[in-house]
Amino acid sequence: MLIGYARSTNDQQAGLEAQAAALKVEGCGKLFQERVSSAAQRDQLEAALDFARKGDTLVITKMDRLARSTRHLLSIVRGLEKKGVAFRIVDFKGHRVDTHSPQGKQVLTMFEAFGQFERELTLERQRDGIAKAKAEGRYKGRAPTARAKADEVKALLADGVGPSEVARLLGIGRTSVYRVLHE
Repeated sequence: MLIGYARSTNDQQAGLEAQAAALKVEGCGKLFQERVSSAAQRDQLEAALDFARKGDTLVITKMDRLARSTRHLLSIVRGLEKKGVAFRIVDFKGHRVDTHSPQGKQVLTMFEAFGQFERELTLERQRDGIAKAKAEGRYKGRAPTARAKADEVKALLADGVGPSEVARLLGIGRTSVYRVLHE
């Protein structure tokens, strides 16, 4: 069975209708639609993924309608593959990527390679930025919260307040209270 998924934001009704029409033309027997941001909880996407069974194909019109990033897309596709469900992207110009074909699998493999490359570049930039900030004395890590409140912790404990209550009152973890206690 072909299962269609269409998504747009709340102010894009025409886009949602165009996606639904394209999915119907493609032959989707079941269609899941929602008007929600990609960052929000997408109940219809979850319903579509749960509905899909071995031998089915999940069909979308554009990658950005399904996933927020390449990594997210590949995570969804891997989950589908584990269930024996194929994946297809059909755009409005008739282009398609289909994991039933070797070419479609190759395209997704290329997406994965670019996603991994993008992630590694991001991490490299992050490491460079942290190193530069440390060299300039601007990066000191997270400020210790419990140690800054050590005197308050000791005073409350000396007054007979229990560790859990001390943690709650000062907004720190109970483990931090014990750490101060044993220093």
